[in-house]
Amino acid sequence: MISTPLLNRELGILEFNSRVLAQAEDPCVPLLERLRFICIVSSNLDEFFEIRMSGIKAQLLENPHKILEDGLNVQETYDVVIRQVHALVDKKYQLLQEKILPELHRERIGFKIASSWTQKQHQWARDFFRNELVPLLTPIALDTAHPFPRVINKSLNFLVALEGQDAFGRNADLAVVQAPRSLPRVVRMPPHLQGKNENQFILLSSFMQAFVAELFPGIKVLGCYQFRVTRNSDLFVSEDDVTDLRIALQGELPMRHLGDAVRLEMSSGIPDKLLQRLREENELLPSDCYHVNGPVNLVRLVQLPDLINRPDLKFMEVNPHIPEVLQTEESIFNILKTQDILLHHPYESFTPVLNLLNEAAIDPQVLAIKQTVYRTGDESLVMDALIQAAKNGKEVTVVVELLARFDEQTNMQWAAKLEAVGAHVIYGVVGHKCHAKMLLIVRREVILKGRGKGKTVLKRYAHLGTGNYHPRTTKLYTDFGLLTSNPDITQDMHYVFQQLTGTGKHIALSKLWQSPFTMQPEIIKHIRNEIRAAKAGKKAHIIAKMNALLEPSVIHELYRASQAGVKIDLIIRGICALIPGQIGLSENIRVRSIIGRFLEHHRIFYFYSNAQENVFLSSADWMDRNLYRRVEVAFPILDKTIKQRIIHEGLKTLLQDNSSAWIMQTDGTYKKIQTKSLKRRVGQVELLNLIQKNN
Repeated sequence: MISTPLLNRELGILEFNSRVLAQAEDPCVPLLERLRFICIVSSNLDEFFEIRMSGIKAQLLENPHKILEDGLNVQETYDVVIRQVHALVDKKYQLLQEKILPELHRERIGFKIASSWTQKQHQWARDFFRNELVPLLTPIALDTAHPFPRVINKSLNFLVALEGQDAFGRNADLAVVQAPRSLPRVVRMPPHLQGKNENQFILLSSFMQAFVAELFPGIKVLGCYQFRVTRNSDLFVSEDDVTDLRIALQGELPMRHLGDAVRLEMSSGIPDKLLQRLREENELLPSDCYHVNGPVNLVRLVQLPDLINRPDLKFMEVNPHIPEVLQTEESIFNILKTQDILLHHPYESFTPVLNLLNEAAIDPQVLAIKQTVYRTGDESLVMDALIQAAKNGKEVTVVVELLARFDEQTNMQWAAKLEAVGAHVIYGVVGHKCHAKMLLIVRREVILKGRGKGKTVLKRYAHLGTGNYHPRTTKLYTDFGLLTSNPDITQDMHYVFQQLTGTGKHIALSKLWQSPFTMQPEIIKHIRNEIRAAKAGKKAHIIAKMNALLEPSVIHELYRASQAGVKIDLIIRGICALIPGQIGLSENIRVRSIIGRFLEHHRIFYFYSNAQENVFLSSADWMDRNLYRRVEVAFPILDKTIKQRIIHEGLKTLLQDNSSAWIMQTDGTYKKIQTKSLKRRVGQVELLNLIQKNN
């Protein structure tokens, strides 16, 4: 077994969220976007507890002394992670209360609490509570017949302390009121009750604090306290005996909301006695409890920027560019016969991919469409086009990944819609999530020969991407997409689809790297090529950009490359288990993280080998799951012009960023890059300006 020095994964996740939270601190970031970054951190921490912390707590019960990959045992990992999370949460609320909310108030944007309501505002609020909220609320009194309810994962709840006797002569002590998820958490006050040019809102918790007594007529209310329980949300579907994955998931999904508790968030003013009750009911340690100075679910505030018409407090609106070659009425198939086309999202529009699909759906010469779907959203023009294609008689095959975390229900619904119109829906390979982003179109064409005679052939057209076919993320995530008709690449894609839908031995591919078969060996091979070049005194350089770097064998090989003198630049947005800059181990490795308005998402692998620049794009991070437990592809960039675009836009521009880049230290912490340059360079802004210039 390789002994490779590694950093802790969970601490890496928290370090990433600290960098995101720094965006909310940055006065150069528009105010409403700073609020949005706080909400992003809150959402990220929700998933951290649902998946990562729930895993740690499960290991605590099994073997707290088990040594993990980074050298800490499970108990030590839990202790250090909990300390960091508490510090991060405290900083998040401090930033909200001391910076963001006061600055919003100065911009006449804010939340009105009951003590500041005018008489007319109070009357409107009471009417709203009675008409809109009360019909949906179900107060549950706690007594011997009504034990403490198992509240739904991440739901907003109120613990109400009572005193008195009810109509049946029972002593009233405590009650729980769960806020239905359909209720708005932020309500705009009517314009006629606001001051001029103001945006005033009321939180659901303020309505409850003001009028909760109306839910308990004749009973004295002593206090009303928010709380929220986060539960283990990792699905367990046994791969040994599963015969129908969709049916298995349908049985498992409803239980996700009721898993074991891993975190308790509650109002900072809750009495110790009530906190003790909540903690015991959920079987949590004191360290699992978080007193918060504000709303317990900041994720719901993410809707606020969209409710406020203040462009001056938001990022400049982006108008994604469509490449000039596609700004014609010519068939996209004719264009792709002679050239490949690169799309760089969100700077460039996703529309050409939709146009390709829509044209394929109605083109009588198109016979078949095959596509993988990992995440696509509740509304999807991509899926609409596939459904239309099936209705038009095309052979439509869609590999739908049912186990895409937190999108399982959406994907099952799309699968049912596709099957209803006659599309072939495949759920991939059990035990190997299909994460590859591929679209393959088969078209019948006539090739003219001498004397006007023609030969009928089947030609393939394709889209390969680093990101999902998702309408929202194509506007928020940086990703590359390649449109091509290259016969070697499309033939490889055909074989990959054949493996996914059928059965048989692995088929050797010509151009693509594929997980779980060749991706890891190819990465290792290319790193070793650089090692040989460096030892021979030749130029050797690796640049790799991805979301996460965790896989031990790849990290081990990168250490060897550093020791051989290979220059290595890593652009890792999130978690990195590799230790950079350590003398004798990794002094030639530099790791940076770019945090900006867009989420850096593309995966780019650059190897300078034998005086040639080899560039691959992929859907895969260098993680165990991507290299061994998923179906992934990496595809080479063969066109020289496109290759240089990727090197410039995807790598060099970010390596020259001196304003939104963070440099990783040997202890796993990060420092915002400090530069003496008078020219402030922000990679994402430079790319936006470049696209604007091309428009």
